[in-house]
Amino acid sequence: MVNIKRLPLPLMDMYEWQYDGLCMDMDSEVFFSPEAERGAKRVRRENAAKELCRQCPVIASCREHALRVQEPYGGWGGLSAPERAQLVGQAS
Repeated sequence: MVNIKRLPLPLMDMYEWQYDGLCMDMDSEVFFSPEAERGAKRVRRENAAKELCRQCPVIASCREHALRVQEPYGGWGGLSAPERAQLVGQAS
């Protein structure tokens, strides 16, 4: 379960960067794993999402947010959930 205490206040200034993200109008399945997705198919989807992130003007803000609130699912800031968990674990 997500710990919402880490989430920033619901102020527009905290989330406004999201409007400039390349993902804004994209299908969420590009960044979030469909049920039971595994193996090579998952790797291809994650790599495609990371490629989009590399071109995104808000990648730094997105990554900072995901690490700060410890987003448990999906691709954020060019990192997969396991990659973020590893970074957060190393920072502890």
